Amino acid sequence: MIWLLVLIVICVLIGGGWWGWLLVAGILGAKSVTDKPGALESIAQLMHSYNITPAEVEATFHAPAAFRPVPVRRSSGDIAKTLFTYLGAIFIVSGISAYIGTFWESMGSVMRVFVTLGVGYILLIVLVSVLHEKKYPRLILPLALASVFMLTSGWFVLIHELFPDGDNWRASVLFVFVVMALHQGALLSKYGITMLAFTALFFVYGFLQVGFDLLGVPIAFIAIVLGTSLFLVATALENTSHRIFAEPALLIGICWLNGGLFDRIAISTAANWASLLTGVCVMSAAHGLQRAGRYSRLTGFGYLGGSIMAYSGLFDLVRNTPAELLYLAVTASMLYACVVLQSRALLFTTVVAMFGFIGFYTAQYFANSLGWPITLVLMGVAFLGVSTIAMKVRRYI
Repeated sequence: MIWLLVLIVICVLIGGGWWGWLLVAGILGAKSVTDKPGALESIAQLMHSYNITPAEVEATFHAPAAFRPVPVRRSSGDIAKTLFTYLGAIFIVSGISAYIGTFWESMGSVMRVFVTLGVGYILLIVLVSVLHEKKYPRLILPLALASVFMLTSGWFVLIHELFPDGDNWRASVLFVFVVMALHQGALLSKYGITMLAFTALFFVYGFLQVGFDLLGVPIAFIAIVLGTSLFLVATALENTSHRIFAEPALLIGICWLNGGLFDRIAISTAANWASLLTGVCVMSAAHGLQRAGRYSRLTGFGYLGGSIMAYSGLFDLVRNTPAELLYLAVTASMLYACVVLQSRALLFTTVVAMFGFIGFYTAQYFANSLGWPITLVLMGVAFLGVSTIAMKVRRYI
């Protein structure tokens, strides 16, 4: 039995590598370009995402092929140098980690602080050197992540060694996060690297989250305020050199904000109303992004998640009530919205919701009836006929 389970898991993993990404891309709205209008729309989205002007496109289009930038092939020596650099960094980090894990209990307080906070500041000095020299751009990301991890851990270790009996973890987090935010903010103002913008915002919002919690502000209100703030910050990032970080920041802000709204609505009313209203809010945000022609992946994700929440909440509200058929009417009307919005994600959830409700209604009221399946088939044939007639009439309009 266990071998059968292992075989199934292997097949799922291999299958996911072949067709899983196609399914996800199709649901979220990613599609290949098959006609001229689609190509123009895709070009417009790319120009907006990368802040490309029509003049730059025209200049590149009319530039002779000899003057266009040609990708430079990396030499074997450059590849070997990069490879050994990564291997050296991996072995150094592995050695430090193995030493810390093996001898942590036998270390004194000073040694514990040195192998965490001290190593973190050494990595920070190396990072500043790399940023200043501008010779090794590929080392910036791993050095930034390693220094942030070691510095954050080191400051917590220092606080624990100084105050071993302290139990006010919020005060410790506030101190560490404000110190790290100052570190990252100073580096960001000097070098303007997107990775530093991400870490600076992480520590700033972590500080605000814990600070509001320390002041006794309800968690839902914290989520609403900070989610809205992050949404505005992400919108502002679109006009900076850190625009690549705007899309994930928008995603986090929308989820954070609507998570707080869900919690407050659920406390005031019920979970089904919270699911319905929050889902509508998420779909409204996705519609706003779609109208602005921004972030098609985020738009598809918003339609997918928002519609799942809305349909789930609505079904829970109308189930076993005289208004049950209202659910079918809503899903049928949403099919029109799917056609108008041209959203595959919304179409997917709407079709699943409609099929699920029809199955539920059949099992609930027509379990042993022959007339109900025949009625469904006849209604399907009628709708197909109407759609065919509408397509023929449209050709003459």
